[in-house]
Amino acid sequence: MSRRKQVYEGKAKILFEGPEPGTLVQYFKDDASAFNNSKKGTITGKGVLNNRISEYLMTKLGEIGVPTHFVRRLNMREQLIREVEIVPVEVIVRNVAAGSFSKRLGIPEGTPLPRSIVEFCYKADELGDPFVSEEHITAFGWATAQEMDEIMSLSLRINDFLLGLFLGVGIKLVDFKAEFGRFYNSQTDDVSIILADEISPDSCRLWDVKTSEKMDKDRFRRDLGGVAEAYQEVAQRLGILPESGPRDIQGPKVMQ
Repeated sequence: MSRRKQVYEGKAKILFEGPEPGTLVQYFKDDASAFNNSKKGTITGKGVLNNRISEYLMTKLGEIGVPTHFVRRLNMREQLIREVEIVPVEVIVRNVAAGSFSKRLGIPEGTPLPRSIVEFCYKADELGDPFVSEEHITAFGWATAQEMDEIMSLSLRINDFLLGLFLGVGIKLVDFKAEFGRFYNSQTDDVSIILADEISPDSCRLWDVKTSEKMDKDRFRRDLGGVAEAYQEVAQRLGILPESGPRDIQGPKVMQ
């Protein structure tokens, strides 16, 4: 594997300079973390599965006109993406009460919500990614009111599409986290909001429709076991298992 310059390393991914201006290479790690990085572990093959699942979902969203940073998959663990300026806000779309939402509001986990609810977190690990309102976001200049309108519209559109897609393979989309970025188009000389990061069992709560069995990172958070098997089951139902299975491959060589 050729030597590349590392641009950024997060909890589950590494970003490298891309082969051409305005692009990056996103490498999916097997590292797992929860509770603002207070719990850490390794799930062999997770990066391979998340790469494929995110590729599939980003491609499907692109087909219905949702703009994303995804360009193409490069290999088992890497994909080529458009470089964006990340909006420092995580968007959480909830369809069913679960996790921190249930604890905060005293709503039993598994309770269907009267409508999809959108929440926002300020991306700041040192603060524990606190919940914020749209008023906070616009007042502190993390995003403009117009950008938030676009983010809200895209988030609900993504949710509607993923609800149907997952339901078609017997999976309930309980909630998901999304991140967005500002993309500068040099050809049109304008800036637009596009979906970034990933969509995978790391960023979604996915339950089996019939049994409510968890098929996402909650299996790691709650020490339920069978994490890799759950991710693999999601990939199988979507029909996108890797060619050689979720085996590990050598990590990238980094040039400082």
